[in-house]
Amino acid sequence: MIISKWPAAAVCGLVATLAVGLFPPAAAAADEPSGKPAPKVDLVLDVSGSMRTRDIDGQSRMTAAKQAFNEVLDAVPREVELGIRTLGADYPGKDTKVGCKDTRQLYPVGPLDRTEAKTAVATLAPTGWTPIGPALLGAADDLEGDDDATRRIVLITDGEDTCAPLDPCEVAREIAAKGIHLTIDTLGLVPDDKTRRQLTCIAEATGGTFTSVQHTDELSRRVTQLVDRAADPVVTPVATEGAARCADAPRIAPGLYSDREMFSEHRWYRVDVLPGQELRASVSVGADRAVNRDHGVLLRAVTVHGREIVRGSESGDGRTDVISSGLRYPKPPLDDADEDDVKPAAETVCLQVSNAFSAPASVKTTPGLPVELTVDLVDSPDEPSDIAAFGLGRGWWLLGTLALTGLVAGLLWGWLSRLRLVWRSN
Repeated sequence: MIISKWPAAAVCGLVATLAVGLFPPAAAAADEPSGKPAPKVDLVLDVSGSMRTRDIDGQSRMTAAKQAFNEVLDAVPREVELGIRTLGADYPGKDTKVGCKDTRQLYPVGPLDRTEAKTAVATLAPTGWTPIGPALLGAADDLEGDDDATRRIVLITDGEDTCAPLDPCEVAREIAAKGIHLTIDTLGLVPDDKTRRQLTCIAEATGGTFTSVQHTDELSRRVTQLVDRAADPVVTPVATEGAARCADAPRIAPGLYSDREMFSEHRWYRVDVLPGQELRASVSVGADRAVNRDHGVLLRAVTVHGREIVRGSESGDGRTDVISSGLRYPKPPLDDADEDDVKPAAETVCLQVSNAFSAPASVKTTPGLPVELTVDLVDSPDEPSDIAAFGLGRGWWLLGTLALTGLVAGLLWGWLSRLRLVWRSN
C-alpha cells in the first residue's frame, strides 16, 4: 500500500510545483499592500446620565450600545483603522465648564485589537453631560493625518447637546469647511424632535446621514454598514478655491473638486479645451443649513473675453438638500490640412459657478455653502446631427431657431386658414 501511494504523491508534488511556478506574480500581488492610505473611522459614544434610560428592548440604552459595539468590533474590515471616543463618561458633577470638557479618546484610531477595544467599552457607565460639539472637535483631531484617507465620524447619542453656545451644527460646518473630506454620520437612540433636528443638521453639514434607532439590532446593523462604507473605494474631491474673476481663476484639469461659496456669490475656474474635445461640467451646491424657499444655481462657460458660450441652470422652491446643474461645450476638430501645418492650441474656457440661495436672519452665513464641481474632457461629436455640435442651447442660436420655427408655423397656419375660408365662401 505504501509503495502504491508514491506515484500519486509524486504527481501531486509536481502539480503543486508547477502551480507555484506558473502563478507567483498573482500570489505576490495579493500579499502586496495597495499603497492606498487605510480608511479611518472614529466611533463617538454618548455616555451621559440619560443613557441609563431603559427603553431599548427592555434594557438600558447603555447596555444596548455596548452589545451593539461588541458586534460591530467583530465585523470591522481588516483594512479599516478604528478608534473610539466618549462624551460625558467621567464627570458626574454640575459644573458646566468641567462637564462640557468631558470627552476623551477611549481607544486610539489605528489597527484594531478587538479584545482591547471590547474591554475598554465594557468599563463604561452612564455618568455626565452631553458635550457633542467638543466631542466632534476631538474626533476630528483623532482622524488627522493623510488627506487622501477616507475619514468618518459615527456619532451615537440619545440627546441633544447640553453645552451651547458651542453649537454642534456650526462645529460640523467648520469641520467641513476645512476641506479635509471628513463625513459625520449620526445615530439617535430613541430621539425626540429636538434631538432629531440637531443630529440631522450635523450630518447634512458634512454630507453624512442621520438614522433613528429604536432597537439594538438596528444600532449594530447601521454602525456596521457605516464602518463598511468607509472601506469602500471613493473618489476624494480636490479642495480648490475659485476666484472672483476669470483672470485670477485657478486652472483645473478633469477631475472632482470641492469649494465653499458664500450666499449669492460668483466663483470662477479655468479649463483648457483642445480642438476635437468636448467639455462636460456639472456643479452641485448643498444646503447644509436652513435656507429660504426660493433658490437656484447657475453654471456658465464663458470665453476669456467675456462672451457666453453655454450655460446650465436649475432653480427650485421648497426644501432641498442639494441643487445641481451642468453643461456641455464641444469644440470642433481642426481640418486635416490645418492639423498638418499648425499644432492645435487650447482654448481657455472660464467656468462661472453662481448660487441664488438666501437664509433667514437667524442663520449664520459663514462658512459658505459646500460646492462640488466635476470637470471632464471627452472626444467631441463628429456627426453634425448632434444637437450640441450645432450649438443649440448656446445663447442666440436657440433663440433664433425658436423664432424661425414660430414664424414658419405661423405663416403655414395662416395660409391654411385662408384656404379654408375661401373654400367655405365658394
